[in-house]
Amino acid sequence: MTSTSVNALVQPLGEMPPEGIVFGGTAAMRAVRERLAKLASANVPVLIQGESGTGKDIVARMIHAASPWRSGPWVKVNCPAIPGTLLESELFGYEKGAFTGAYGTKPGRVEMAHRGTLFLDEISELDMPLQSKLLQLLQDGQFCRIGAQEDKKVEVRVVCATNRKLEQEIENGTFRADLFYRINVVNLYLPPLRERAADIPELVAYFLEYHNRKYNCRARMLSGEMMTVLSKYHWPGNIRELENLIKRYVILGTEEVISADLVPRSPDFFNAEIPIDGQISLKKLTRQAVRELERKVILKVLQNHHWNRKRAARALGISYRALLYKIRDAGLPSNRAAKQQAAEEPKQEIAAD
Repeated sequence: MTSTSVNALVQPLGEMPPEGIVFGGTAAMRAVRERLAKLASANVPVLIQGESGTGKDIVARMIHAASPWRSGPWVKVNCPAIPGTLLESELFGYEKGAFTGAYGTKPGRVEMAHRGTLFLDEISELDMPLQSKLLQLLQDGQFCRIGAQEDKKVEVRVVCATNRKLEQEIENGTFRADLFYRINVVNLYLPPLRERAADIPELVAYFLEYHNRKYNCRARMLSGEMMTVLSKYHWPGNIRELENLIKRYVILGTEEVISADLVPRSPDFFNAEIPIDGQISLKKLTRQAVRELERKVILKVLQNHHWNRKRAARALGISYRALLYKIRDAGLPSNRAAKQQAAEEPKQEIAAD
């Protein structure tokens, strides 16, 4: 595998969502927005933390776009995507004859980012020797190509991102404490989507418009019932998961593809947290476990019967009215999407209730 088979070194920023969509209206994201506005013009390292899919890449690009170095290069390094044996040469480059196959001189991504921004995504994946070389770059702005005798000097803004707790990685001995303090001059924490559910309607509207335009489709706004379902969902994949669901909905044209792909939360009722006073309600815990199991069974039966609720009720051995109550109680969508699909696709065997 050669360096040219990895992502392009200097990448365009590409289209970015409006700031109002990125930051939404929650207090936590307003704080992120205010901090970003203050740090963008200061040439200090920034560490962006948050779960996968929370938008760390977009926020990093916004930092570059708002900085005095926005006319300079934007260079992204996806650390886990480059094999460890290649990562050092990709980052710092090499001289001719430095190793077998080094037939010429090659600048690394650090050098390509001169007077611009170097974005190190998932920095926790760097091994210890590379962490040491990165520390030198952050301390004095110098680095050394593989096989070179002299250091080179660069002016580069370093932005790092991780979905891990680096403090824990330090305790585990896999991340240098001194490097952590160097990259953590300013910290931005992006909350998961489940903690900013109030922003979901605007995100859905934006993704609908964006992907309708991209794929030349005319998917309608989601029903109120589906929006309620999305607002109660726990979003393990965060904003990336939401966008992928809306993309599928735009392409396939039915809300059923959304509800079918929602991953049920799986609480571990057999490993319950015991309060400090040692008191726990066995009745309450049992009721929660039964309710979650019931929700999973109903969802599976509805899917097997193409969301025909009368057939599902018969299969479950309960009345139609009881099933409607349980669907609402569990926060599951109705079969309105199935009705719409049946009207548009007469051949599909979905009977209206």
